[in-house]
Amino acid sequence: QVQLVESGGGLVQPGGSLRLSCAASGSINSIIAMGWYRQAPGKQRDLVAAVTSGGSTTYADSVKGRFTISRDNAKNAVYLQMNSLKPEDTAVYYCNRVWTTPFGWGQGTQVTVSS
Repeated sequence: QVQLVESGGGLVQPGGSLRLSCAASGSINSIIAMGWYRQAPGKQRDLVAAVTSGGSTTYADSVKGRFTISRDNAKNAVYLQMNSLKPEDTAVYYCNRVWTTPFGWGQGTQVTVSS
């Protein structure tokens, strides 16, 4: 079973940038699609970005044009570059398999956007 560990979160001011990393304990080469989810307090967990094994990407409208998802199969890693951050981006961010049964959820990484 693949274990997922998210990192790279932190406190940034509006307009700032962060790069999140997701390290997998096993190979993700055979996984069709990986994605980043986020969950704010009191809200459901929502998919914000996904990338397929072929490199195709999709984004939620709320982050389109600001976030970029990528994967490095050789390093068993998935990344999320977040630019032009807004306070409404504040949430715990998780990575996981998408469009199929997810792996066990990791602890996520906290992103806080505030002045």
